[in-house]
Formats: sequence, structure tokens, C-alpha cells
Amino acid sequence: MISKTTAVQFGTLFVLLSLILAACVAPAAPAAPAEAPAEEPVAEAPAEAPAADEKPFDGTELVLGSMTDQFITGFRELIPQFEEETGIKITLDELGYVDLYQKLTADFVGETANYDLMTMDIVWSGEYAQNGYTVPLDDYMARDEAELALDDILPVAWTLGEWEGQHWAYPLAGYANVLNYRKDILEEAGIEPPATQEELLEVSKMLTDADNDFYGMALLGARGPAVAQDYMAWVQQHGGTILDADGNVALDTPQNVEILEFFGSLFEYAPPGATDYWWDQRETAFRTGNVALMEGWSIARAGYEDPDISTVVGNVDIALAPVTEGMEPKYGFGGWGIGINADSQNADAAWEFIKWLSSPEIQKEWIRNDGAPIRRSTLEDPELVAEYPWFPILLEAFDNGDGDYRPRIPEYSIVQDALGTAVNSYLVGEMNAEDALASAQAQVEAALQ
Repeated sequence: MISKTTAVQFGTLFVLLSLILAACVAPAAPAAPAEAPAEEPVAEAPAEAPAADEKPFDGTELVLGSMTDQFITGFRELIPQFEEETGIKITLDELGYVDLYQKLTADFVGETANYDLMTMDIVWSGEYAQNGYTVPLDDYMARDEAELALDDILPVAWTLGEWEGQHWAYPLAGYANVLNYRKDILEEAGIEPPATQEELLEVSKMLTDADNDFYGMALLGARGPAVAQDYMAWVQQHGGTILDADGNVALDTPQNVEILEFFGSLFEYAPPGATDYWWDQRETAFRTGNVALMEGWSIARAGYEDPDISTVVGNVDIALAPVTEGMEPKYGFGGWGIGINADSQNADAAWEFIKWLSSPEIQKEWIRNDGAPIRRSTLEDPELVAEYPWFPILLEAFDNGDGDYRPRIPEYSIVQDALGTAVNSYLVGEMNAEDALASAQAQVEAALQ
């Protein structure tokens, strides 16, 4: 939708065109609002969209900083095709989660513009918006609306970069929190995939056989972002919340204490060392056949059928993530957007890449190269559904997705740091659940003073 400010700018531009048409003088760009608040940088209006048969950015060089999730394969495969079509050169910098966040933050704060494009975790939206780190994309979206097929992008996918009505990143890779399970193991035991959290705990207990190095559940326990994010997933699945009704951080509630204790009870049926598991270690435990159940992001599902990295090929299926009994189903949603550095001198060329990559045609290739979906047409495509038969489950999860269970507030990193320490301290026996969450609450409040 075109904003009031943009509408006024378009009206002004129309009058200028009428006055100077006879002289054949190109109109100036629309003026910025007269009095923009100092804390909200005003982005320059995007240039006119290039004609389809032109290469206006030929020779432009961009640097893309990306998380090394599975979708990195999609970048590696598709960037050369984009370069061939447009003449734009993209250098891909592949980084782990913590390194990516730190390097991007340093680039933004230092205004060094080392990166033109970056993958942006869903939970960084508020922080990037508040600080003006990335370009708001709404003017680009309004200009190119006719070719973007915006209605085809799943509503929950817009949380991958939206904050307070503006889009600070564009949807790139949508993840559903799903339950992965060993269908061969469950069938042999005569067990259906657990549909509630209570059943999840019971099945994890039933299937654990520690004497034979087999365990019911794989979990994230490592101190830092891993355990913080896993715990927040369980808060969501039990109907809890990290924020109170007024939007304030509320970690040490009786409900959250109870949920933490439930979360901890699952570790009794996890592999030894699970309290040190990061994402890759949890994946390894499941892929190597030592675990029956694992909640995780749907981006990993295709990899379980790859014999180069998986020993459980043909023996895995997924189900909707279990929620506590009686709760209205709502499923965790996460993933990544792609944004443009506010300090980049090549914003228009960077937008061309975003627009190209997110197009329905390229999305099909994106999926086939380990990318994750953002469009309904992708998840309903008959060819893709035949190749990825779990897509209907993903679509149901996306249609009932909760993109805010990890709050996308500017203070998110503070909350994550506090929980990442406190929850791990509880899991390793250094604190009880109540003291752990009280400690996390105090850490957040101290940081926000």
C-alpha cells in the first residue's frame, strides 16, 4: 500500500512534469518530507525501475553477508545465474550465527558499508528498524508492486523483516517449527507421533534405551542463543509468553517457571552432552540415528534424505509441532529476511537481486537448492509437492504460524543473552528454575536502565 507521504510526493511530481514537459527537462526526484524526525533517517527514493532489456547495473559489485544455514547452497547455485543475467557481481561472505550478527553490527555502527546485502534473522527486525541499519523497502515495493506478486507471499512471512508497518528486510527463507520423527522406530513400537506436549514427554521416555545409545529426544542446551531460542519455542507451545500484556519483558512468571521445568524434564531422555548442543550438534544426533524425536526448523527436512550427510534416509517424517493439551494450535515460525545496508551506495542494484531471487520463477530453483519457501504458490506447486511431500504440513504450519513467539523487539538480543545464560544454568544444575528466570529478569532490567 502506498503511504500518504509517498502519495503526496507522487502528486507533486505530476505537477512538476506538467509544468516542464514542453522543455523536455527530466523532473527532479520527489522532495523528502520537510521535517523528518532526527532519529528516523529518511531513505532516498528508489530510482526508476530499469527496463527489462537493459543492464543498468552492469559492473556493479555487491557484498552479501549470509548465515550458513542450508539455504546457503541456494545462494551458491543461483548467484552466478543472476550475475550472468544482470552483470552485477556478488561476493558471498558465509558466516555463523554469532559472527554474522557481530560483523553486521560493527559494519552498521561504524558506517563502513562493508556489506550491501545481509541475511537478517527474524528477531533482528525491531533492532534494525529502531537504529535505521537497513533501508526500508516500502518505496521499492510500491514502485514494483505489479511484478512482485505480493499477495502470493504468505502473511506470516512478512514478519521476516517487518516492524511497525515498515519492511526493513524482505522475506527470504521461512521456517516452521516441526516435529521430526523416526517413522520406522515409532511404527515398530506401535506409537503414533505425539500430538501434545504431554505425549511428547511420554513417548520420549518410552523410546529411550540408554544402554544401546538410543534416546527419545534431541534438544538444544548450549549456553547462548541456542538454548534461549529452544526454551522460547517451548514457552510458545505451552501457551506462554516472554512479554506481558503491555509489551514489557516478563520472564520470571509462574507459568514460565513451570514451562522451564517441563523443558528440563525432556533432557532426561536426550543424549549425554545435550546441555552443550548447538544447532549442528542436535542435527548430527538425529541424522546419525541416535534419536527418535527432534523438534526443529523445517529447513533441515530435505537433508535427512541426503545419504551424504544422513544415515536415516527414508526413515524420517514430520508432524506439526505438539502444543500443550487444550491449547489452540499455533506453530512457531522463524527464518530469515534479506536487507539492504542503509550505508550502501548500491541500494538499487541490491534491490534488483532481492526482487529477482524472490520471484515465483526463481523460487522454484531456490527450493531445489536447499532454500526455504515464502510463497503459497511454492508450497502448492504440484511438481514440488511430489518432490517434497511434507509441503502440505509446512503450509498448515505457516498458515497458523506465530512469528512473534521470539519477540521481534529492539531489545531482543538482551533478552536472548539473559535467557541463554539462565536456562543453561538451570539445565546443568547450577540454579533451580525460579532462581534462573529471576536472574534473567534482573539481567534484562539492569541492561535496560
